[in-house]
Amino acid sequence: MSIGHLKLQGQRRRSRHGTADRRTRLAIHLVLLLISVLILLPVLLVVSSSFTSESAIGHYGYALIPHDLSLNAYRFLFESGAQIPQAYKISLIVTFGGSALSLLVMSLIAYPLSRPDFKLRGPLSFYVFFTMLFNGGLVPFYIMMTRYLHLGNTLWALILPYLVVPFYVLLLRTFFAGIPFELIEAAKLDGAGEWLVFLRIVIPLSTAALATVGLFSILTYWNDWYLALLFISDQDKYPLQYLLYNINANIGAISNNLTMGITPPTNTGRMAMAVLAIGPVAFVFVFVQRFFVRGLTLGSLK
Repeated sequence: MSIGHLKLQGQRRRSRHGTADRRTRLAIHLVLLLISVLILLPVLLVVSSSFTSESAIGHYGYALIPHDLSLNAYRFLFESGAQIPQAYKISLIVTFGGSALSLLVMSLIAYPLSRPDFKLRGPLSFYVFFTMLFNGGLVPFYIMMTRYLHLGNTLWALILPYLVVPFYVLLLRTFFAGIPFELIEAAKLDGAGEWLVFLRIVIPLSTAALATVGLFSILTYWNDWYLALLFISDQDKYPLQYLLYNINANIGAISNNLTMGITPPTNTGRMAMAVLAIGPVAFVFVFVQRFFVRGLTLGSLK
């Protein structure tokens, strides 16, 4: 068999393998596209329903294209909750300020716990992760926040309880432990102190993990309404989620009391509240999603 014939057979074999690979990639892309569409459809349905009149929802049901375009749901929300812009401001301050502070504090806790030469590594790890299994309960928590720390009706009451989440500390510690210790030793030989090592070496190498934990913190702060229910009575300090919670309760009360002569947009109003609540977080996720899977995967493997 000639060399030319062998080369020709090899090219045909590579061509068949290349065609099979392209077909496999195409099939995978089509499956992922189908899954993405299935995930996106409920979101589009919520947005479409929020711009539909209440009567059209009752007559035609929910649809991706509004049968009767209407802004009554948003008009009702902004009229019944005139402090929605203020609530947005409070939520943005608490979410991004609290997340940045929380990420800093948890990083400063997780980094020493990842160092094998840290003498108090064991006791401090037990102190942090013991709270994953046990807590003091609601009544001691409320008394401590209001009577001892005097944080009632302050934004700190919405920030401090989520400042350190043990699971996020565990995730960061696992990631930091995967950084080669030789890099830290080499930096120390060059005269770098602990702060310089942490800021110039550890933090730049941990972008994926920090972005992932930061996204978790943002979602935690943004979606929380329970702390406001416990500690906030001043309406000017209501976060958005708690304000929407109150509006939703008012919609239900008005709908059940037919003697008031008011017909609120019950279904479309709830859809509009979902749109208002999910908007900013959706934009944040777009910017950090490229770090999300990589941060979780690297942290879990290491």
